[in-house]
Amino acid sequence: MTSSAATHLKARLRTDLAGALSARRTQEARVLRLLVAALDNAEAVPITDEQRARLVAQGITELPRLALDQAAAHALLLAEIAERTANAATYDQAGRPDEAARLHAQIAVIRRYL
Repeated sequence: MTSSAATHLKARLRTDLAGALSARRTQEARVLRLLVAALDNAEAVPITDEQRARLVAQGITELPRLALDQAAAHALLLAEIAERTANAATYDQAGRPDEAARLHAQIAVIRRYL
């Protein structure tokens, strides 16, 4: 992946999302939507409310997105996996294996994009 790694990855995710929706794989579709949203959020330019107000006053409502490179996109996926792994362990310890299994299934979907 190049500097447009997130763009390429989001295209793959959206294609796979369409397939998951068509096949009614709702849990997979949910994870794919979350990954697209996480990438969109990571590409957002961080600005303060004051900066936003000044831009809107100037008629500027859109800013160019940040370009995520391969390392940043990879790190985002790893963070999503780490979060779910920690939550699955918590569910296992709490005696909720069904919830842990759901998170492990999500992890399997995310790993396909590493």
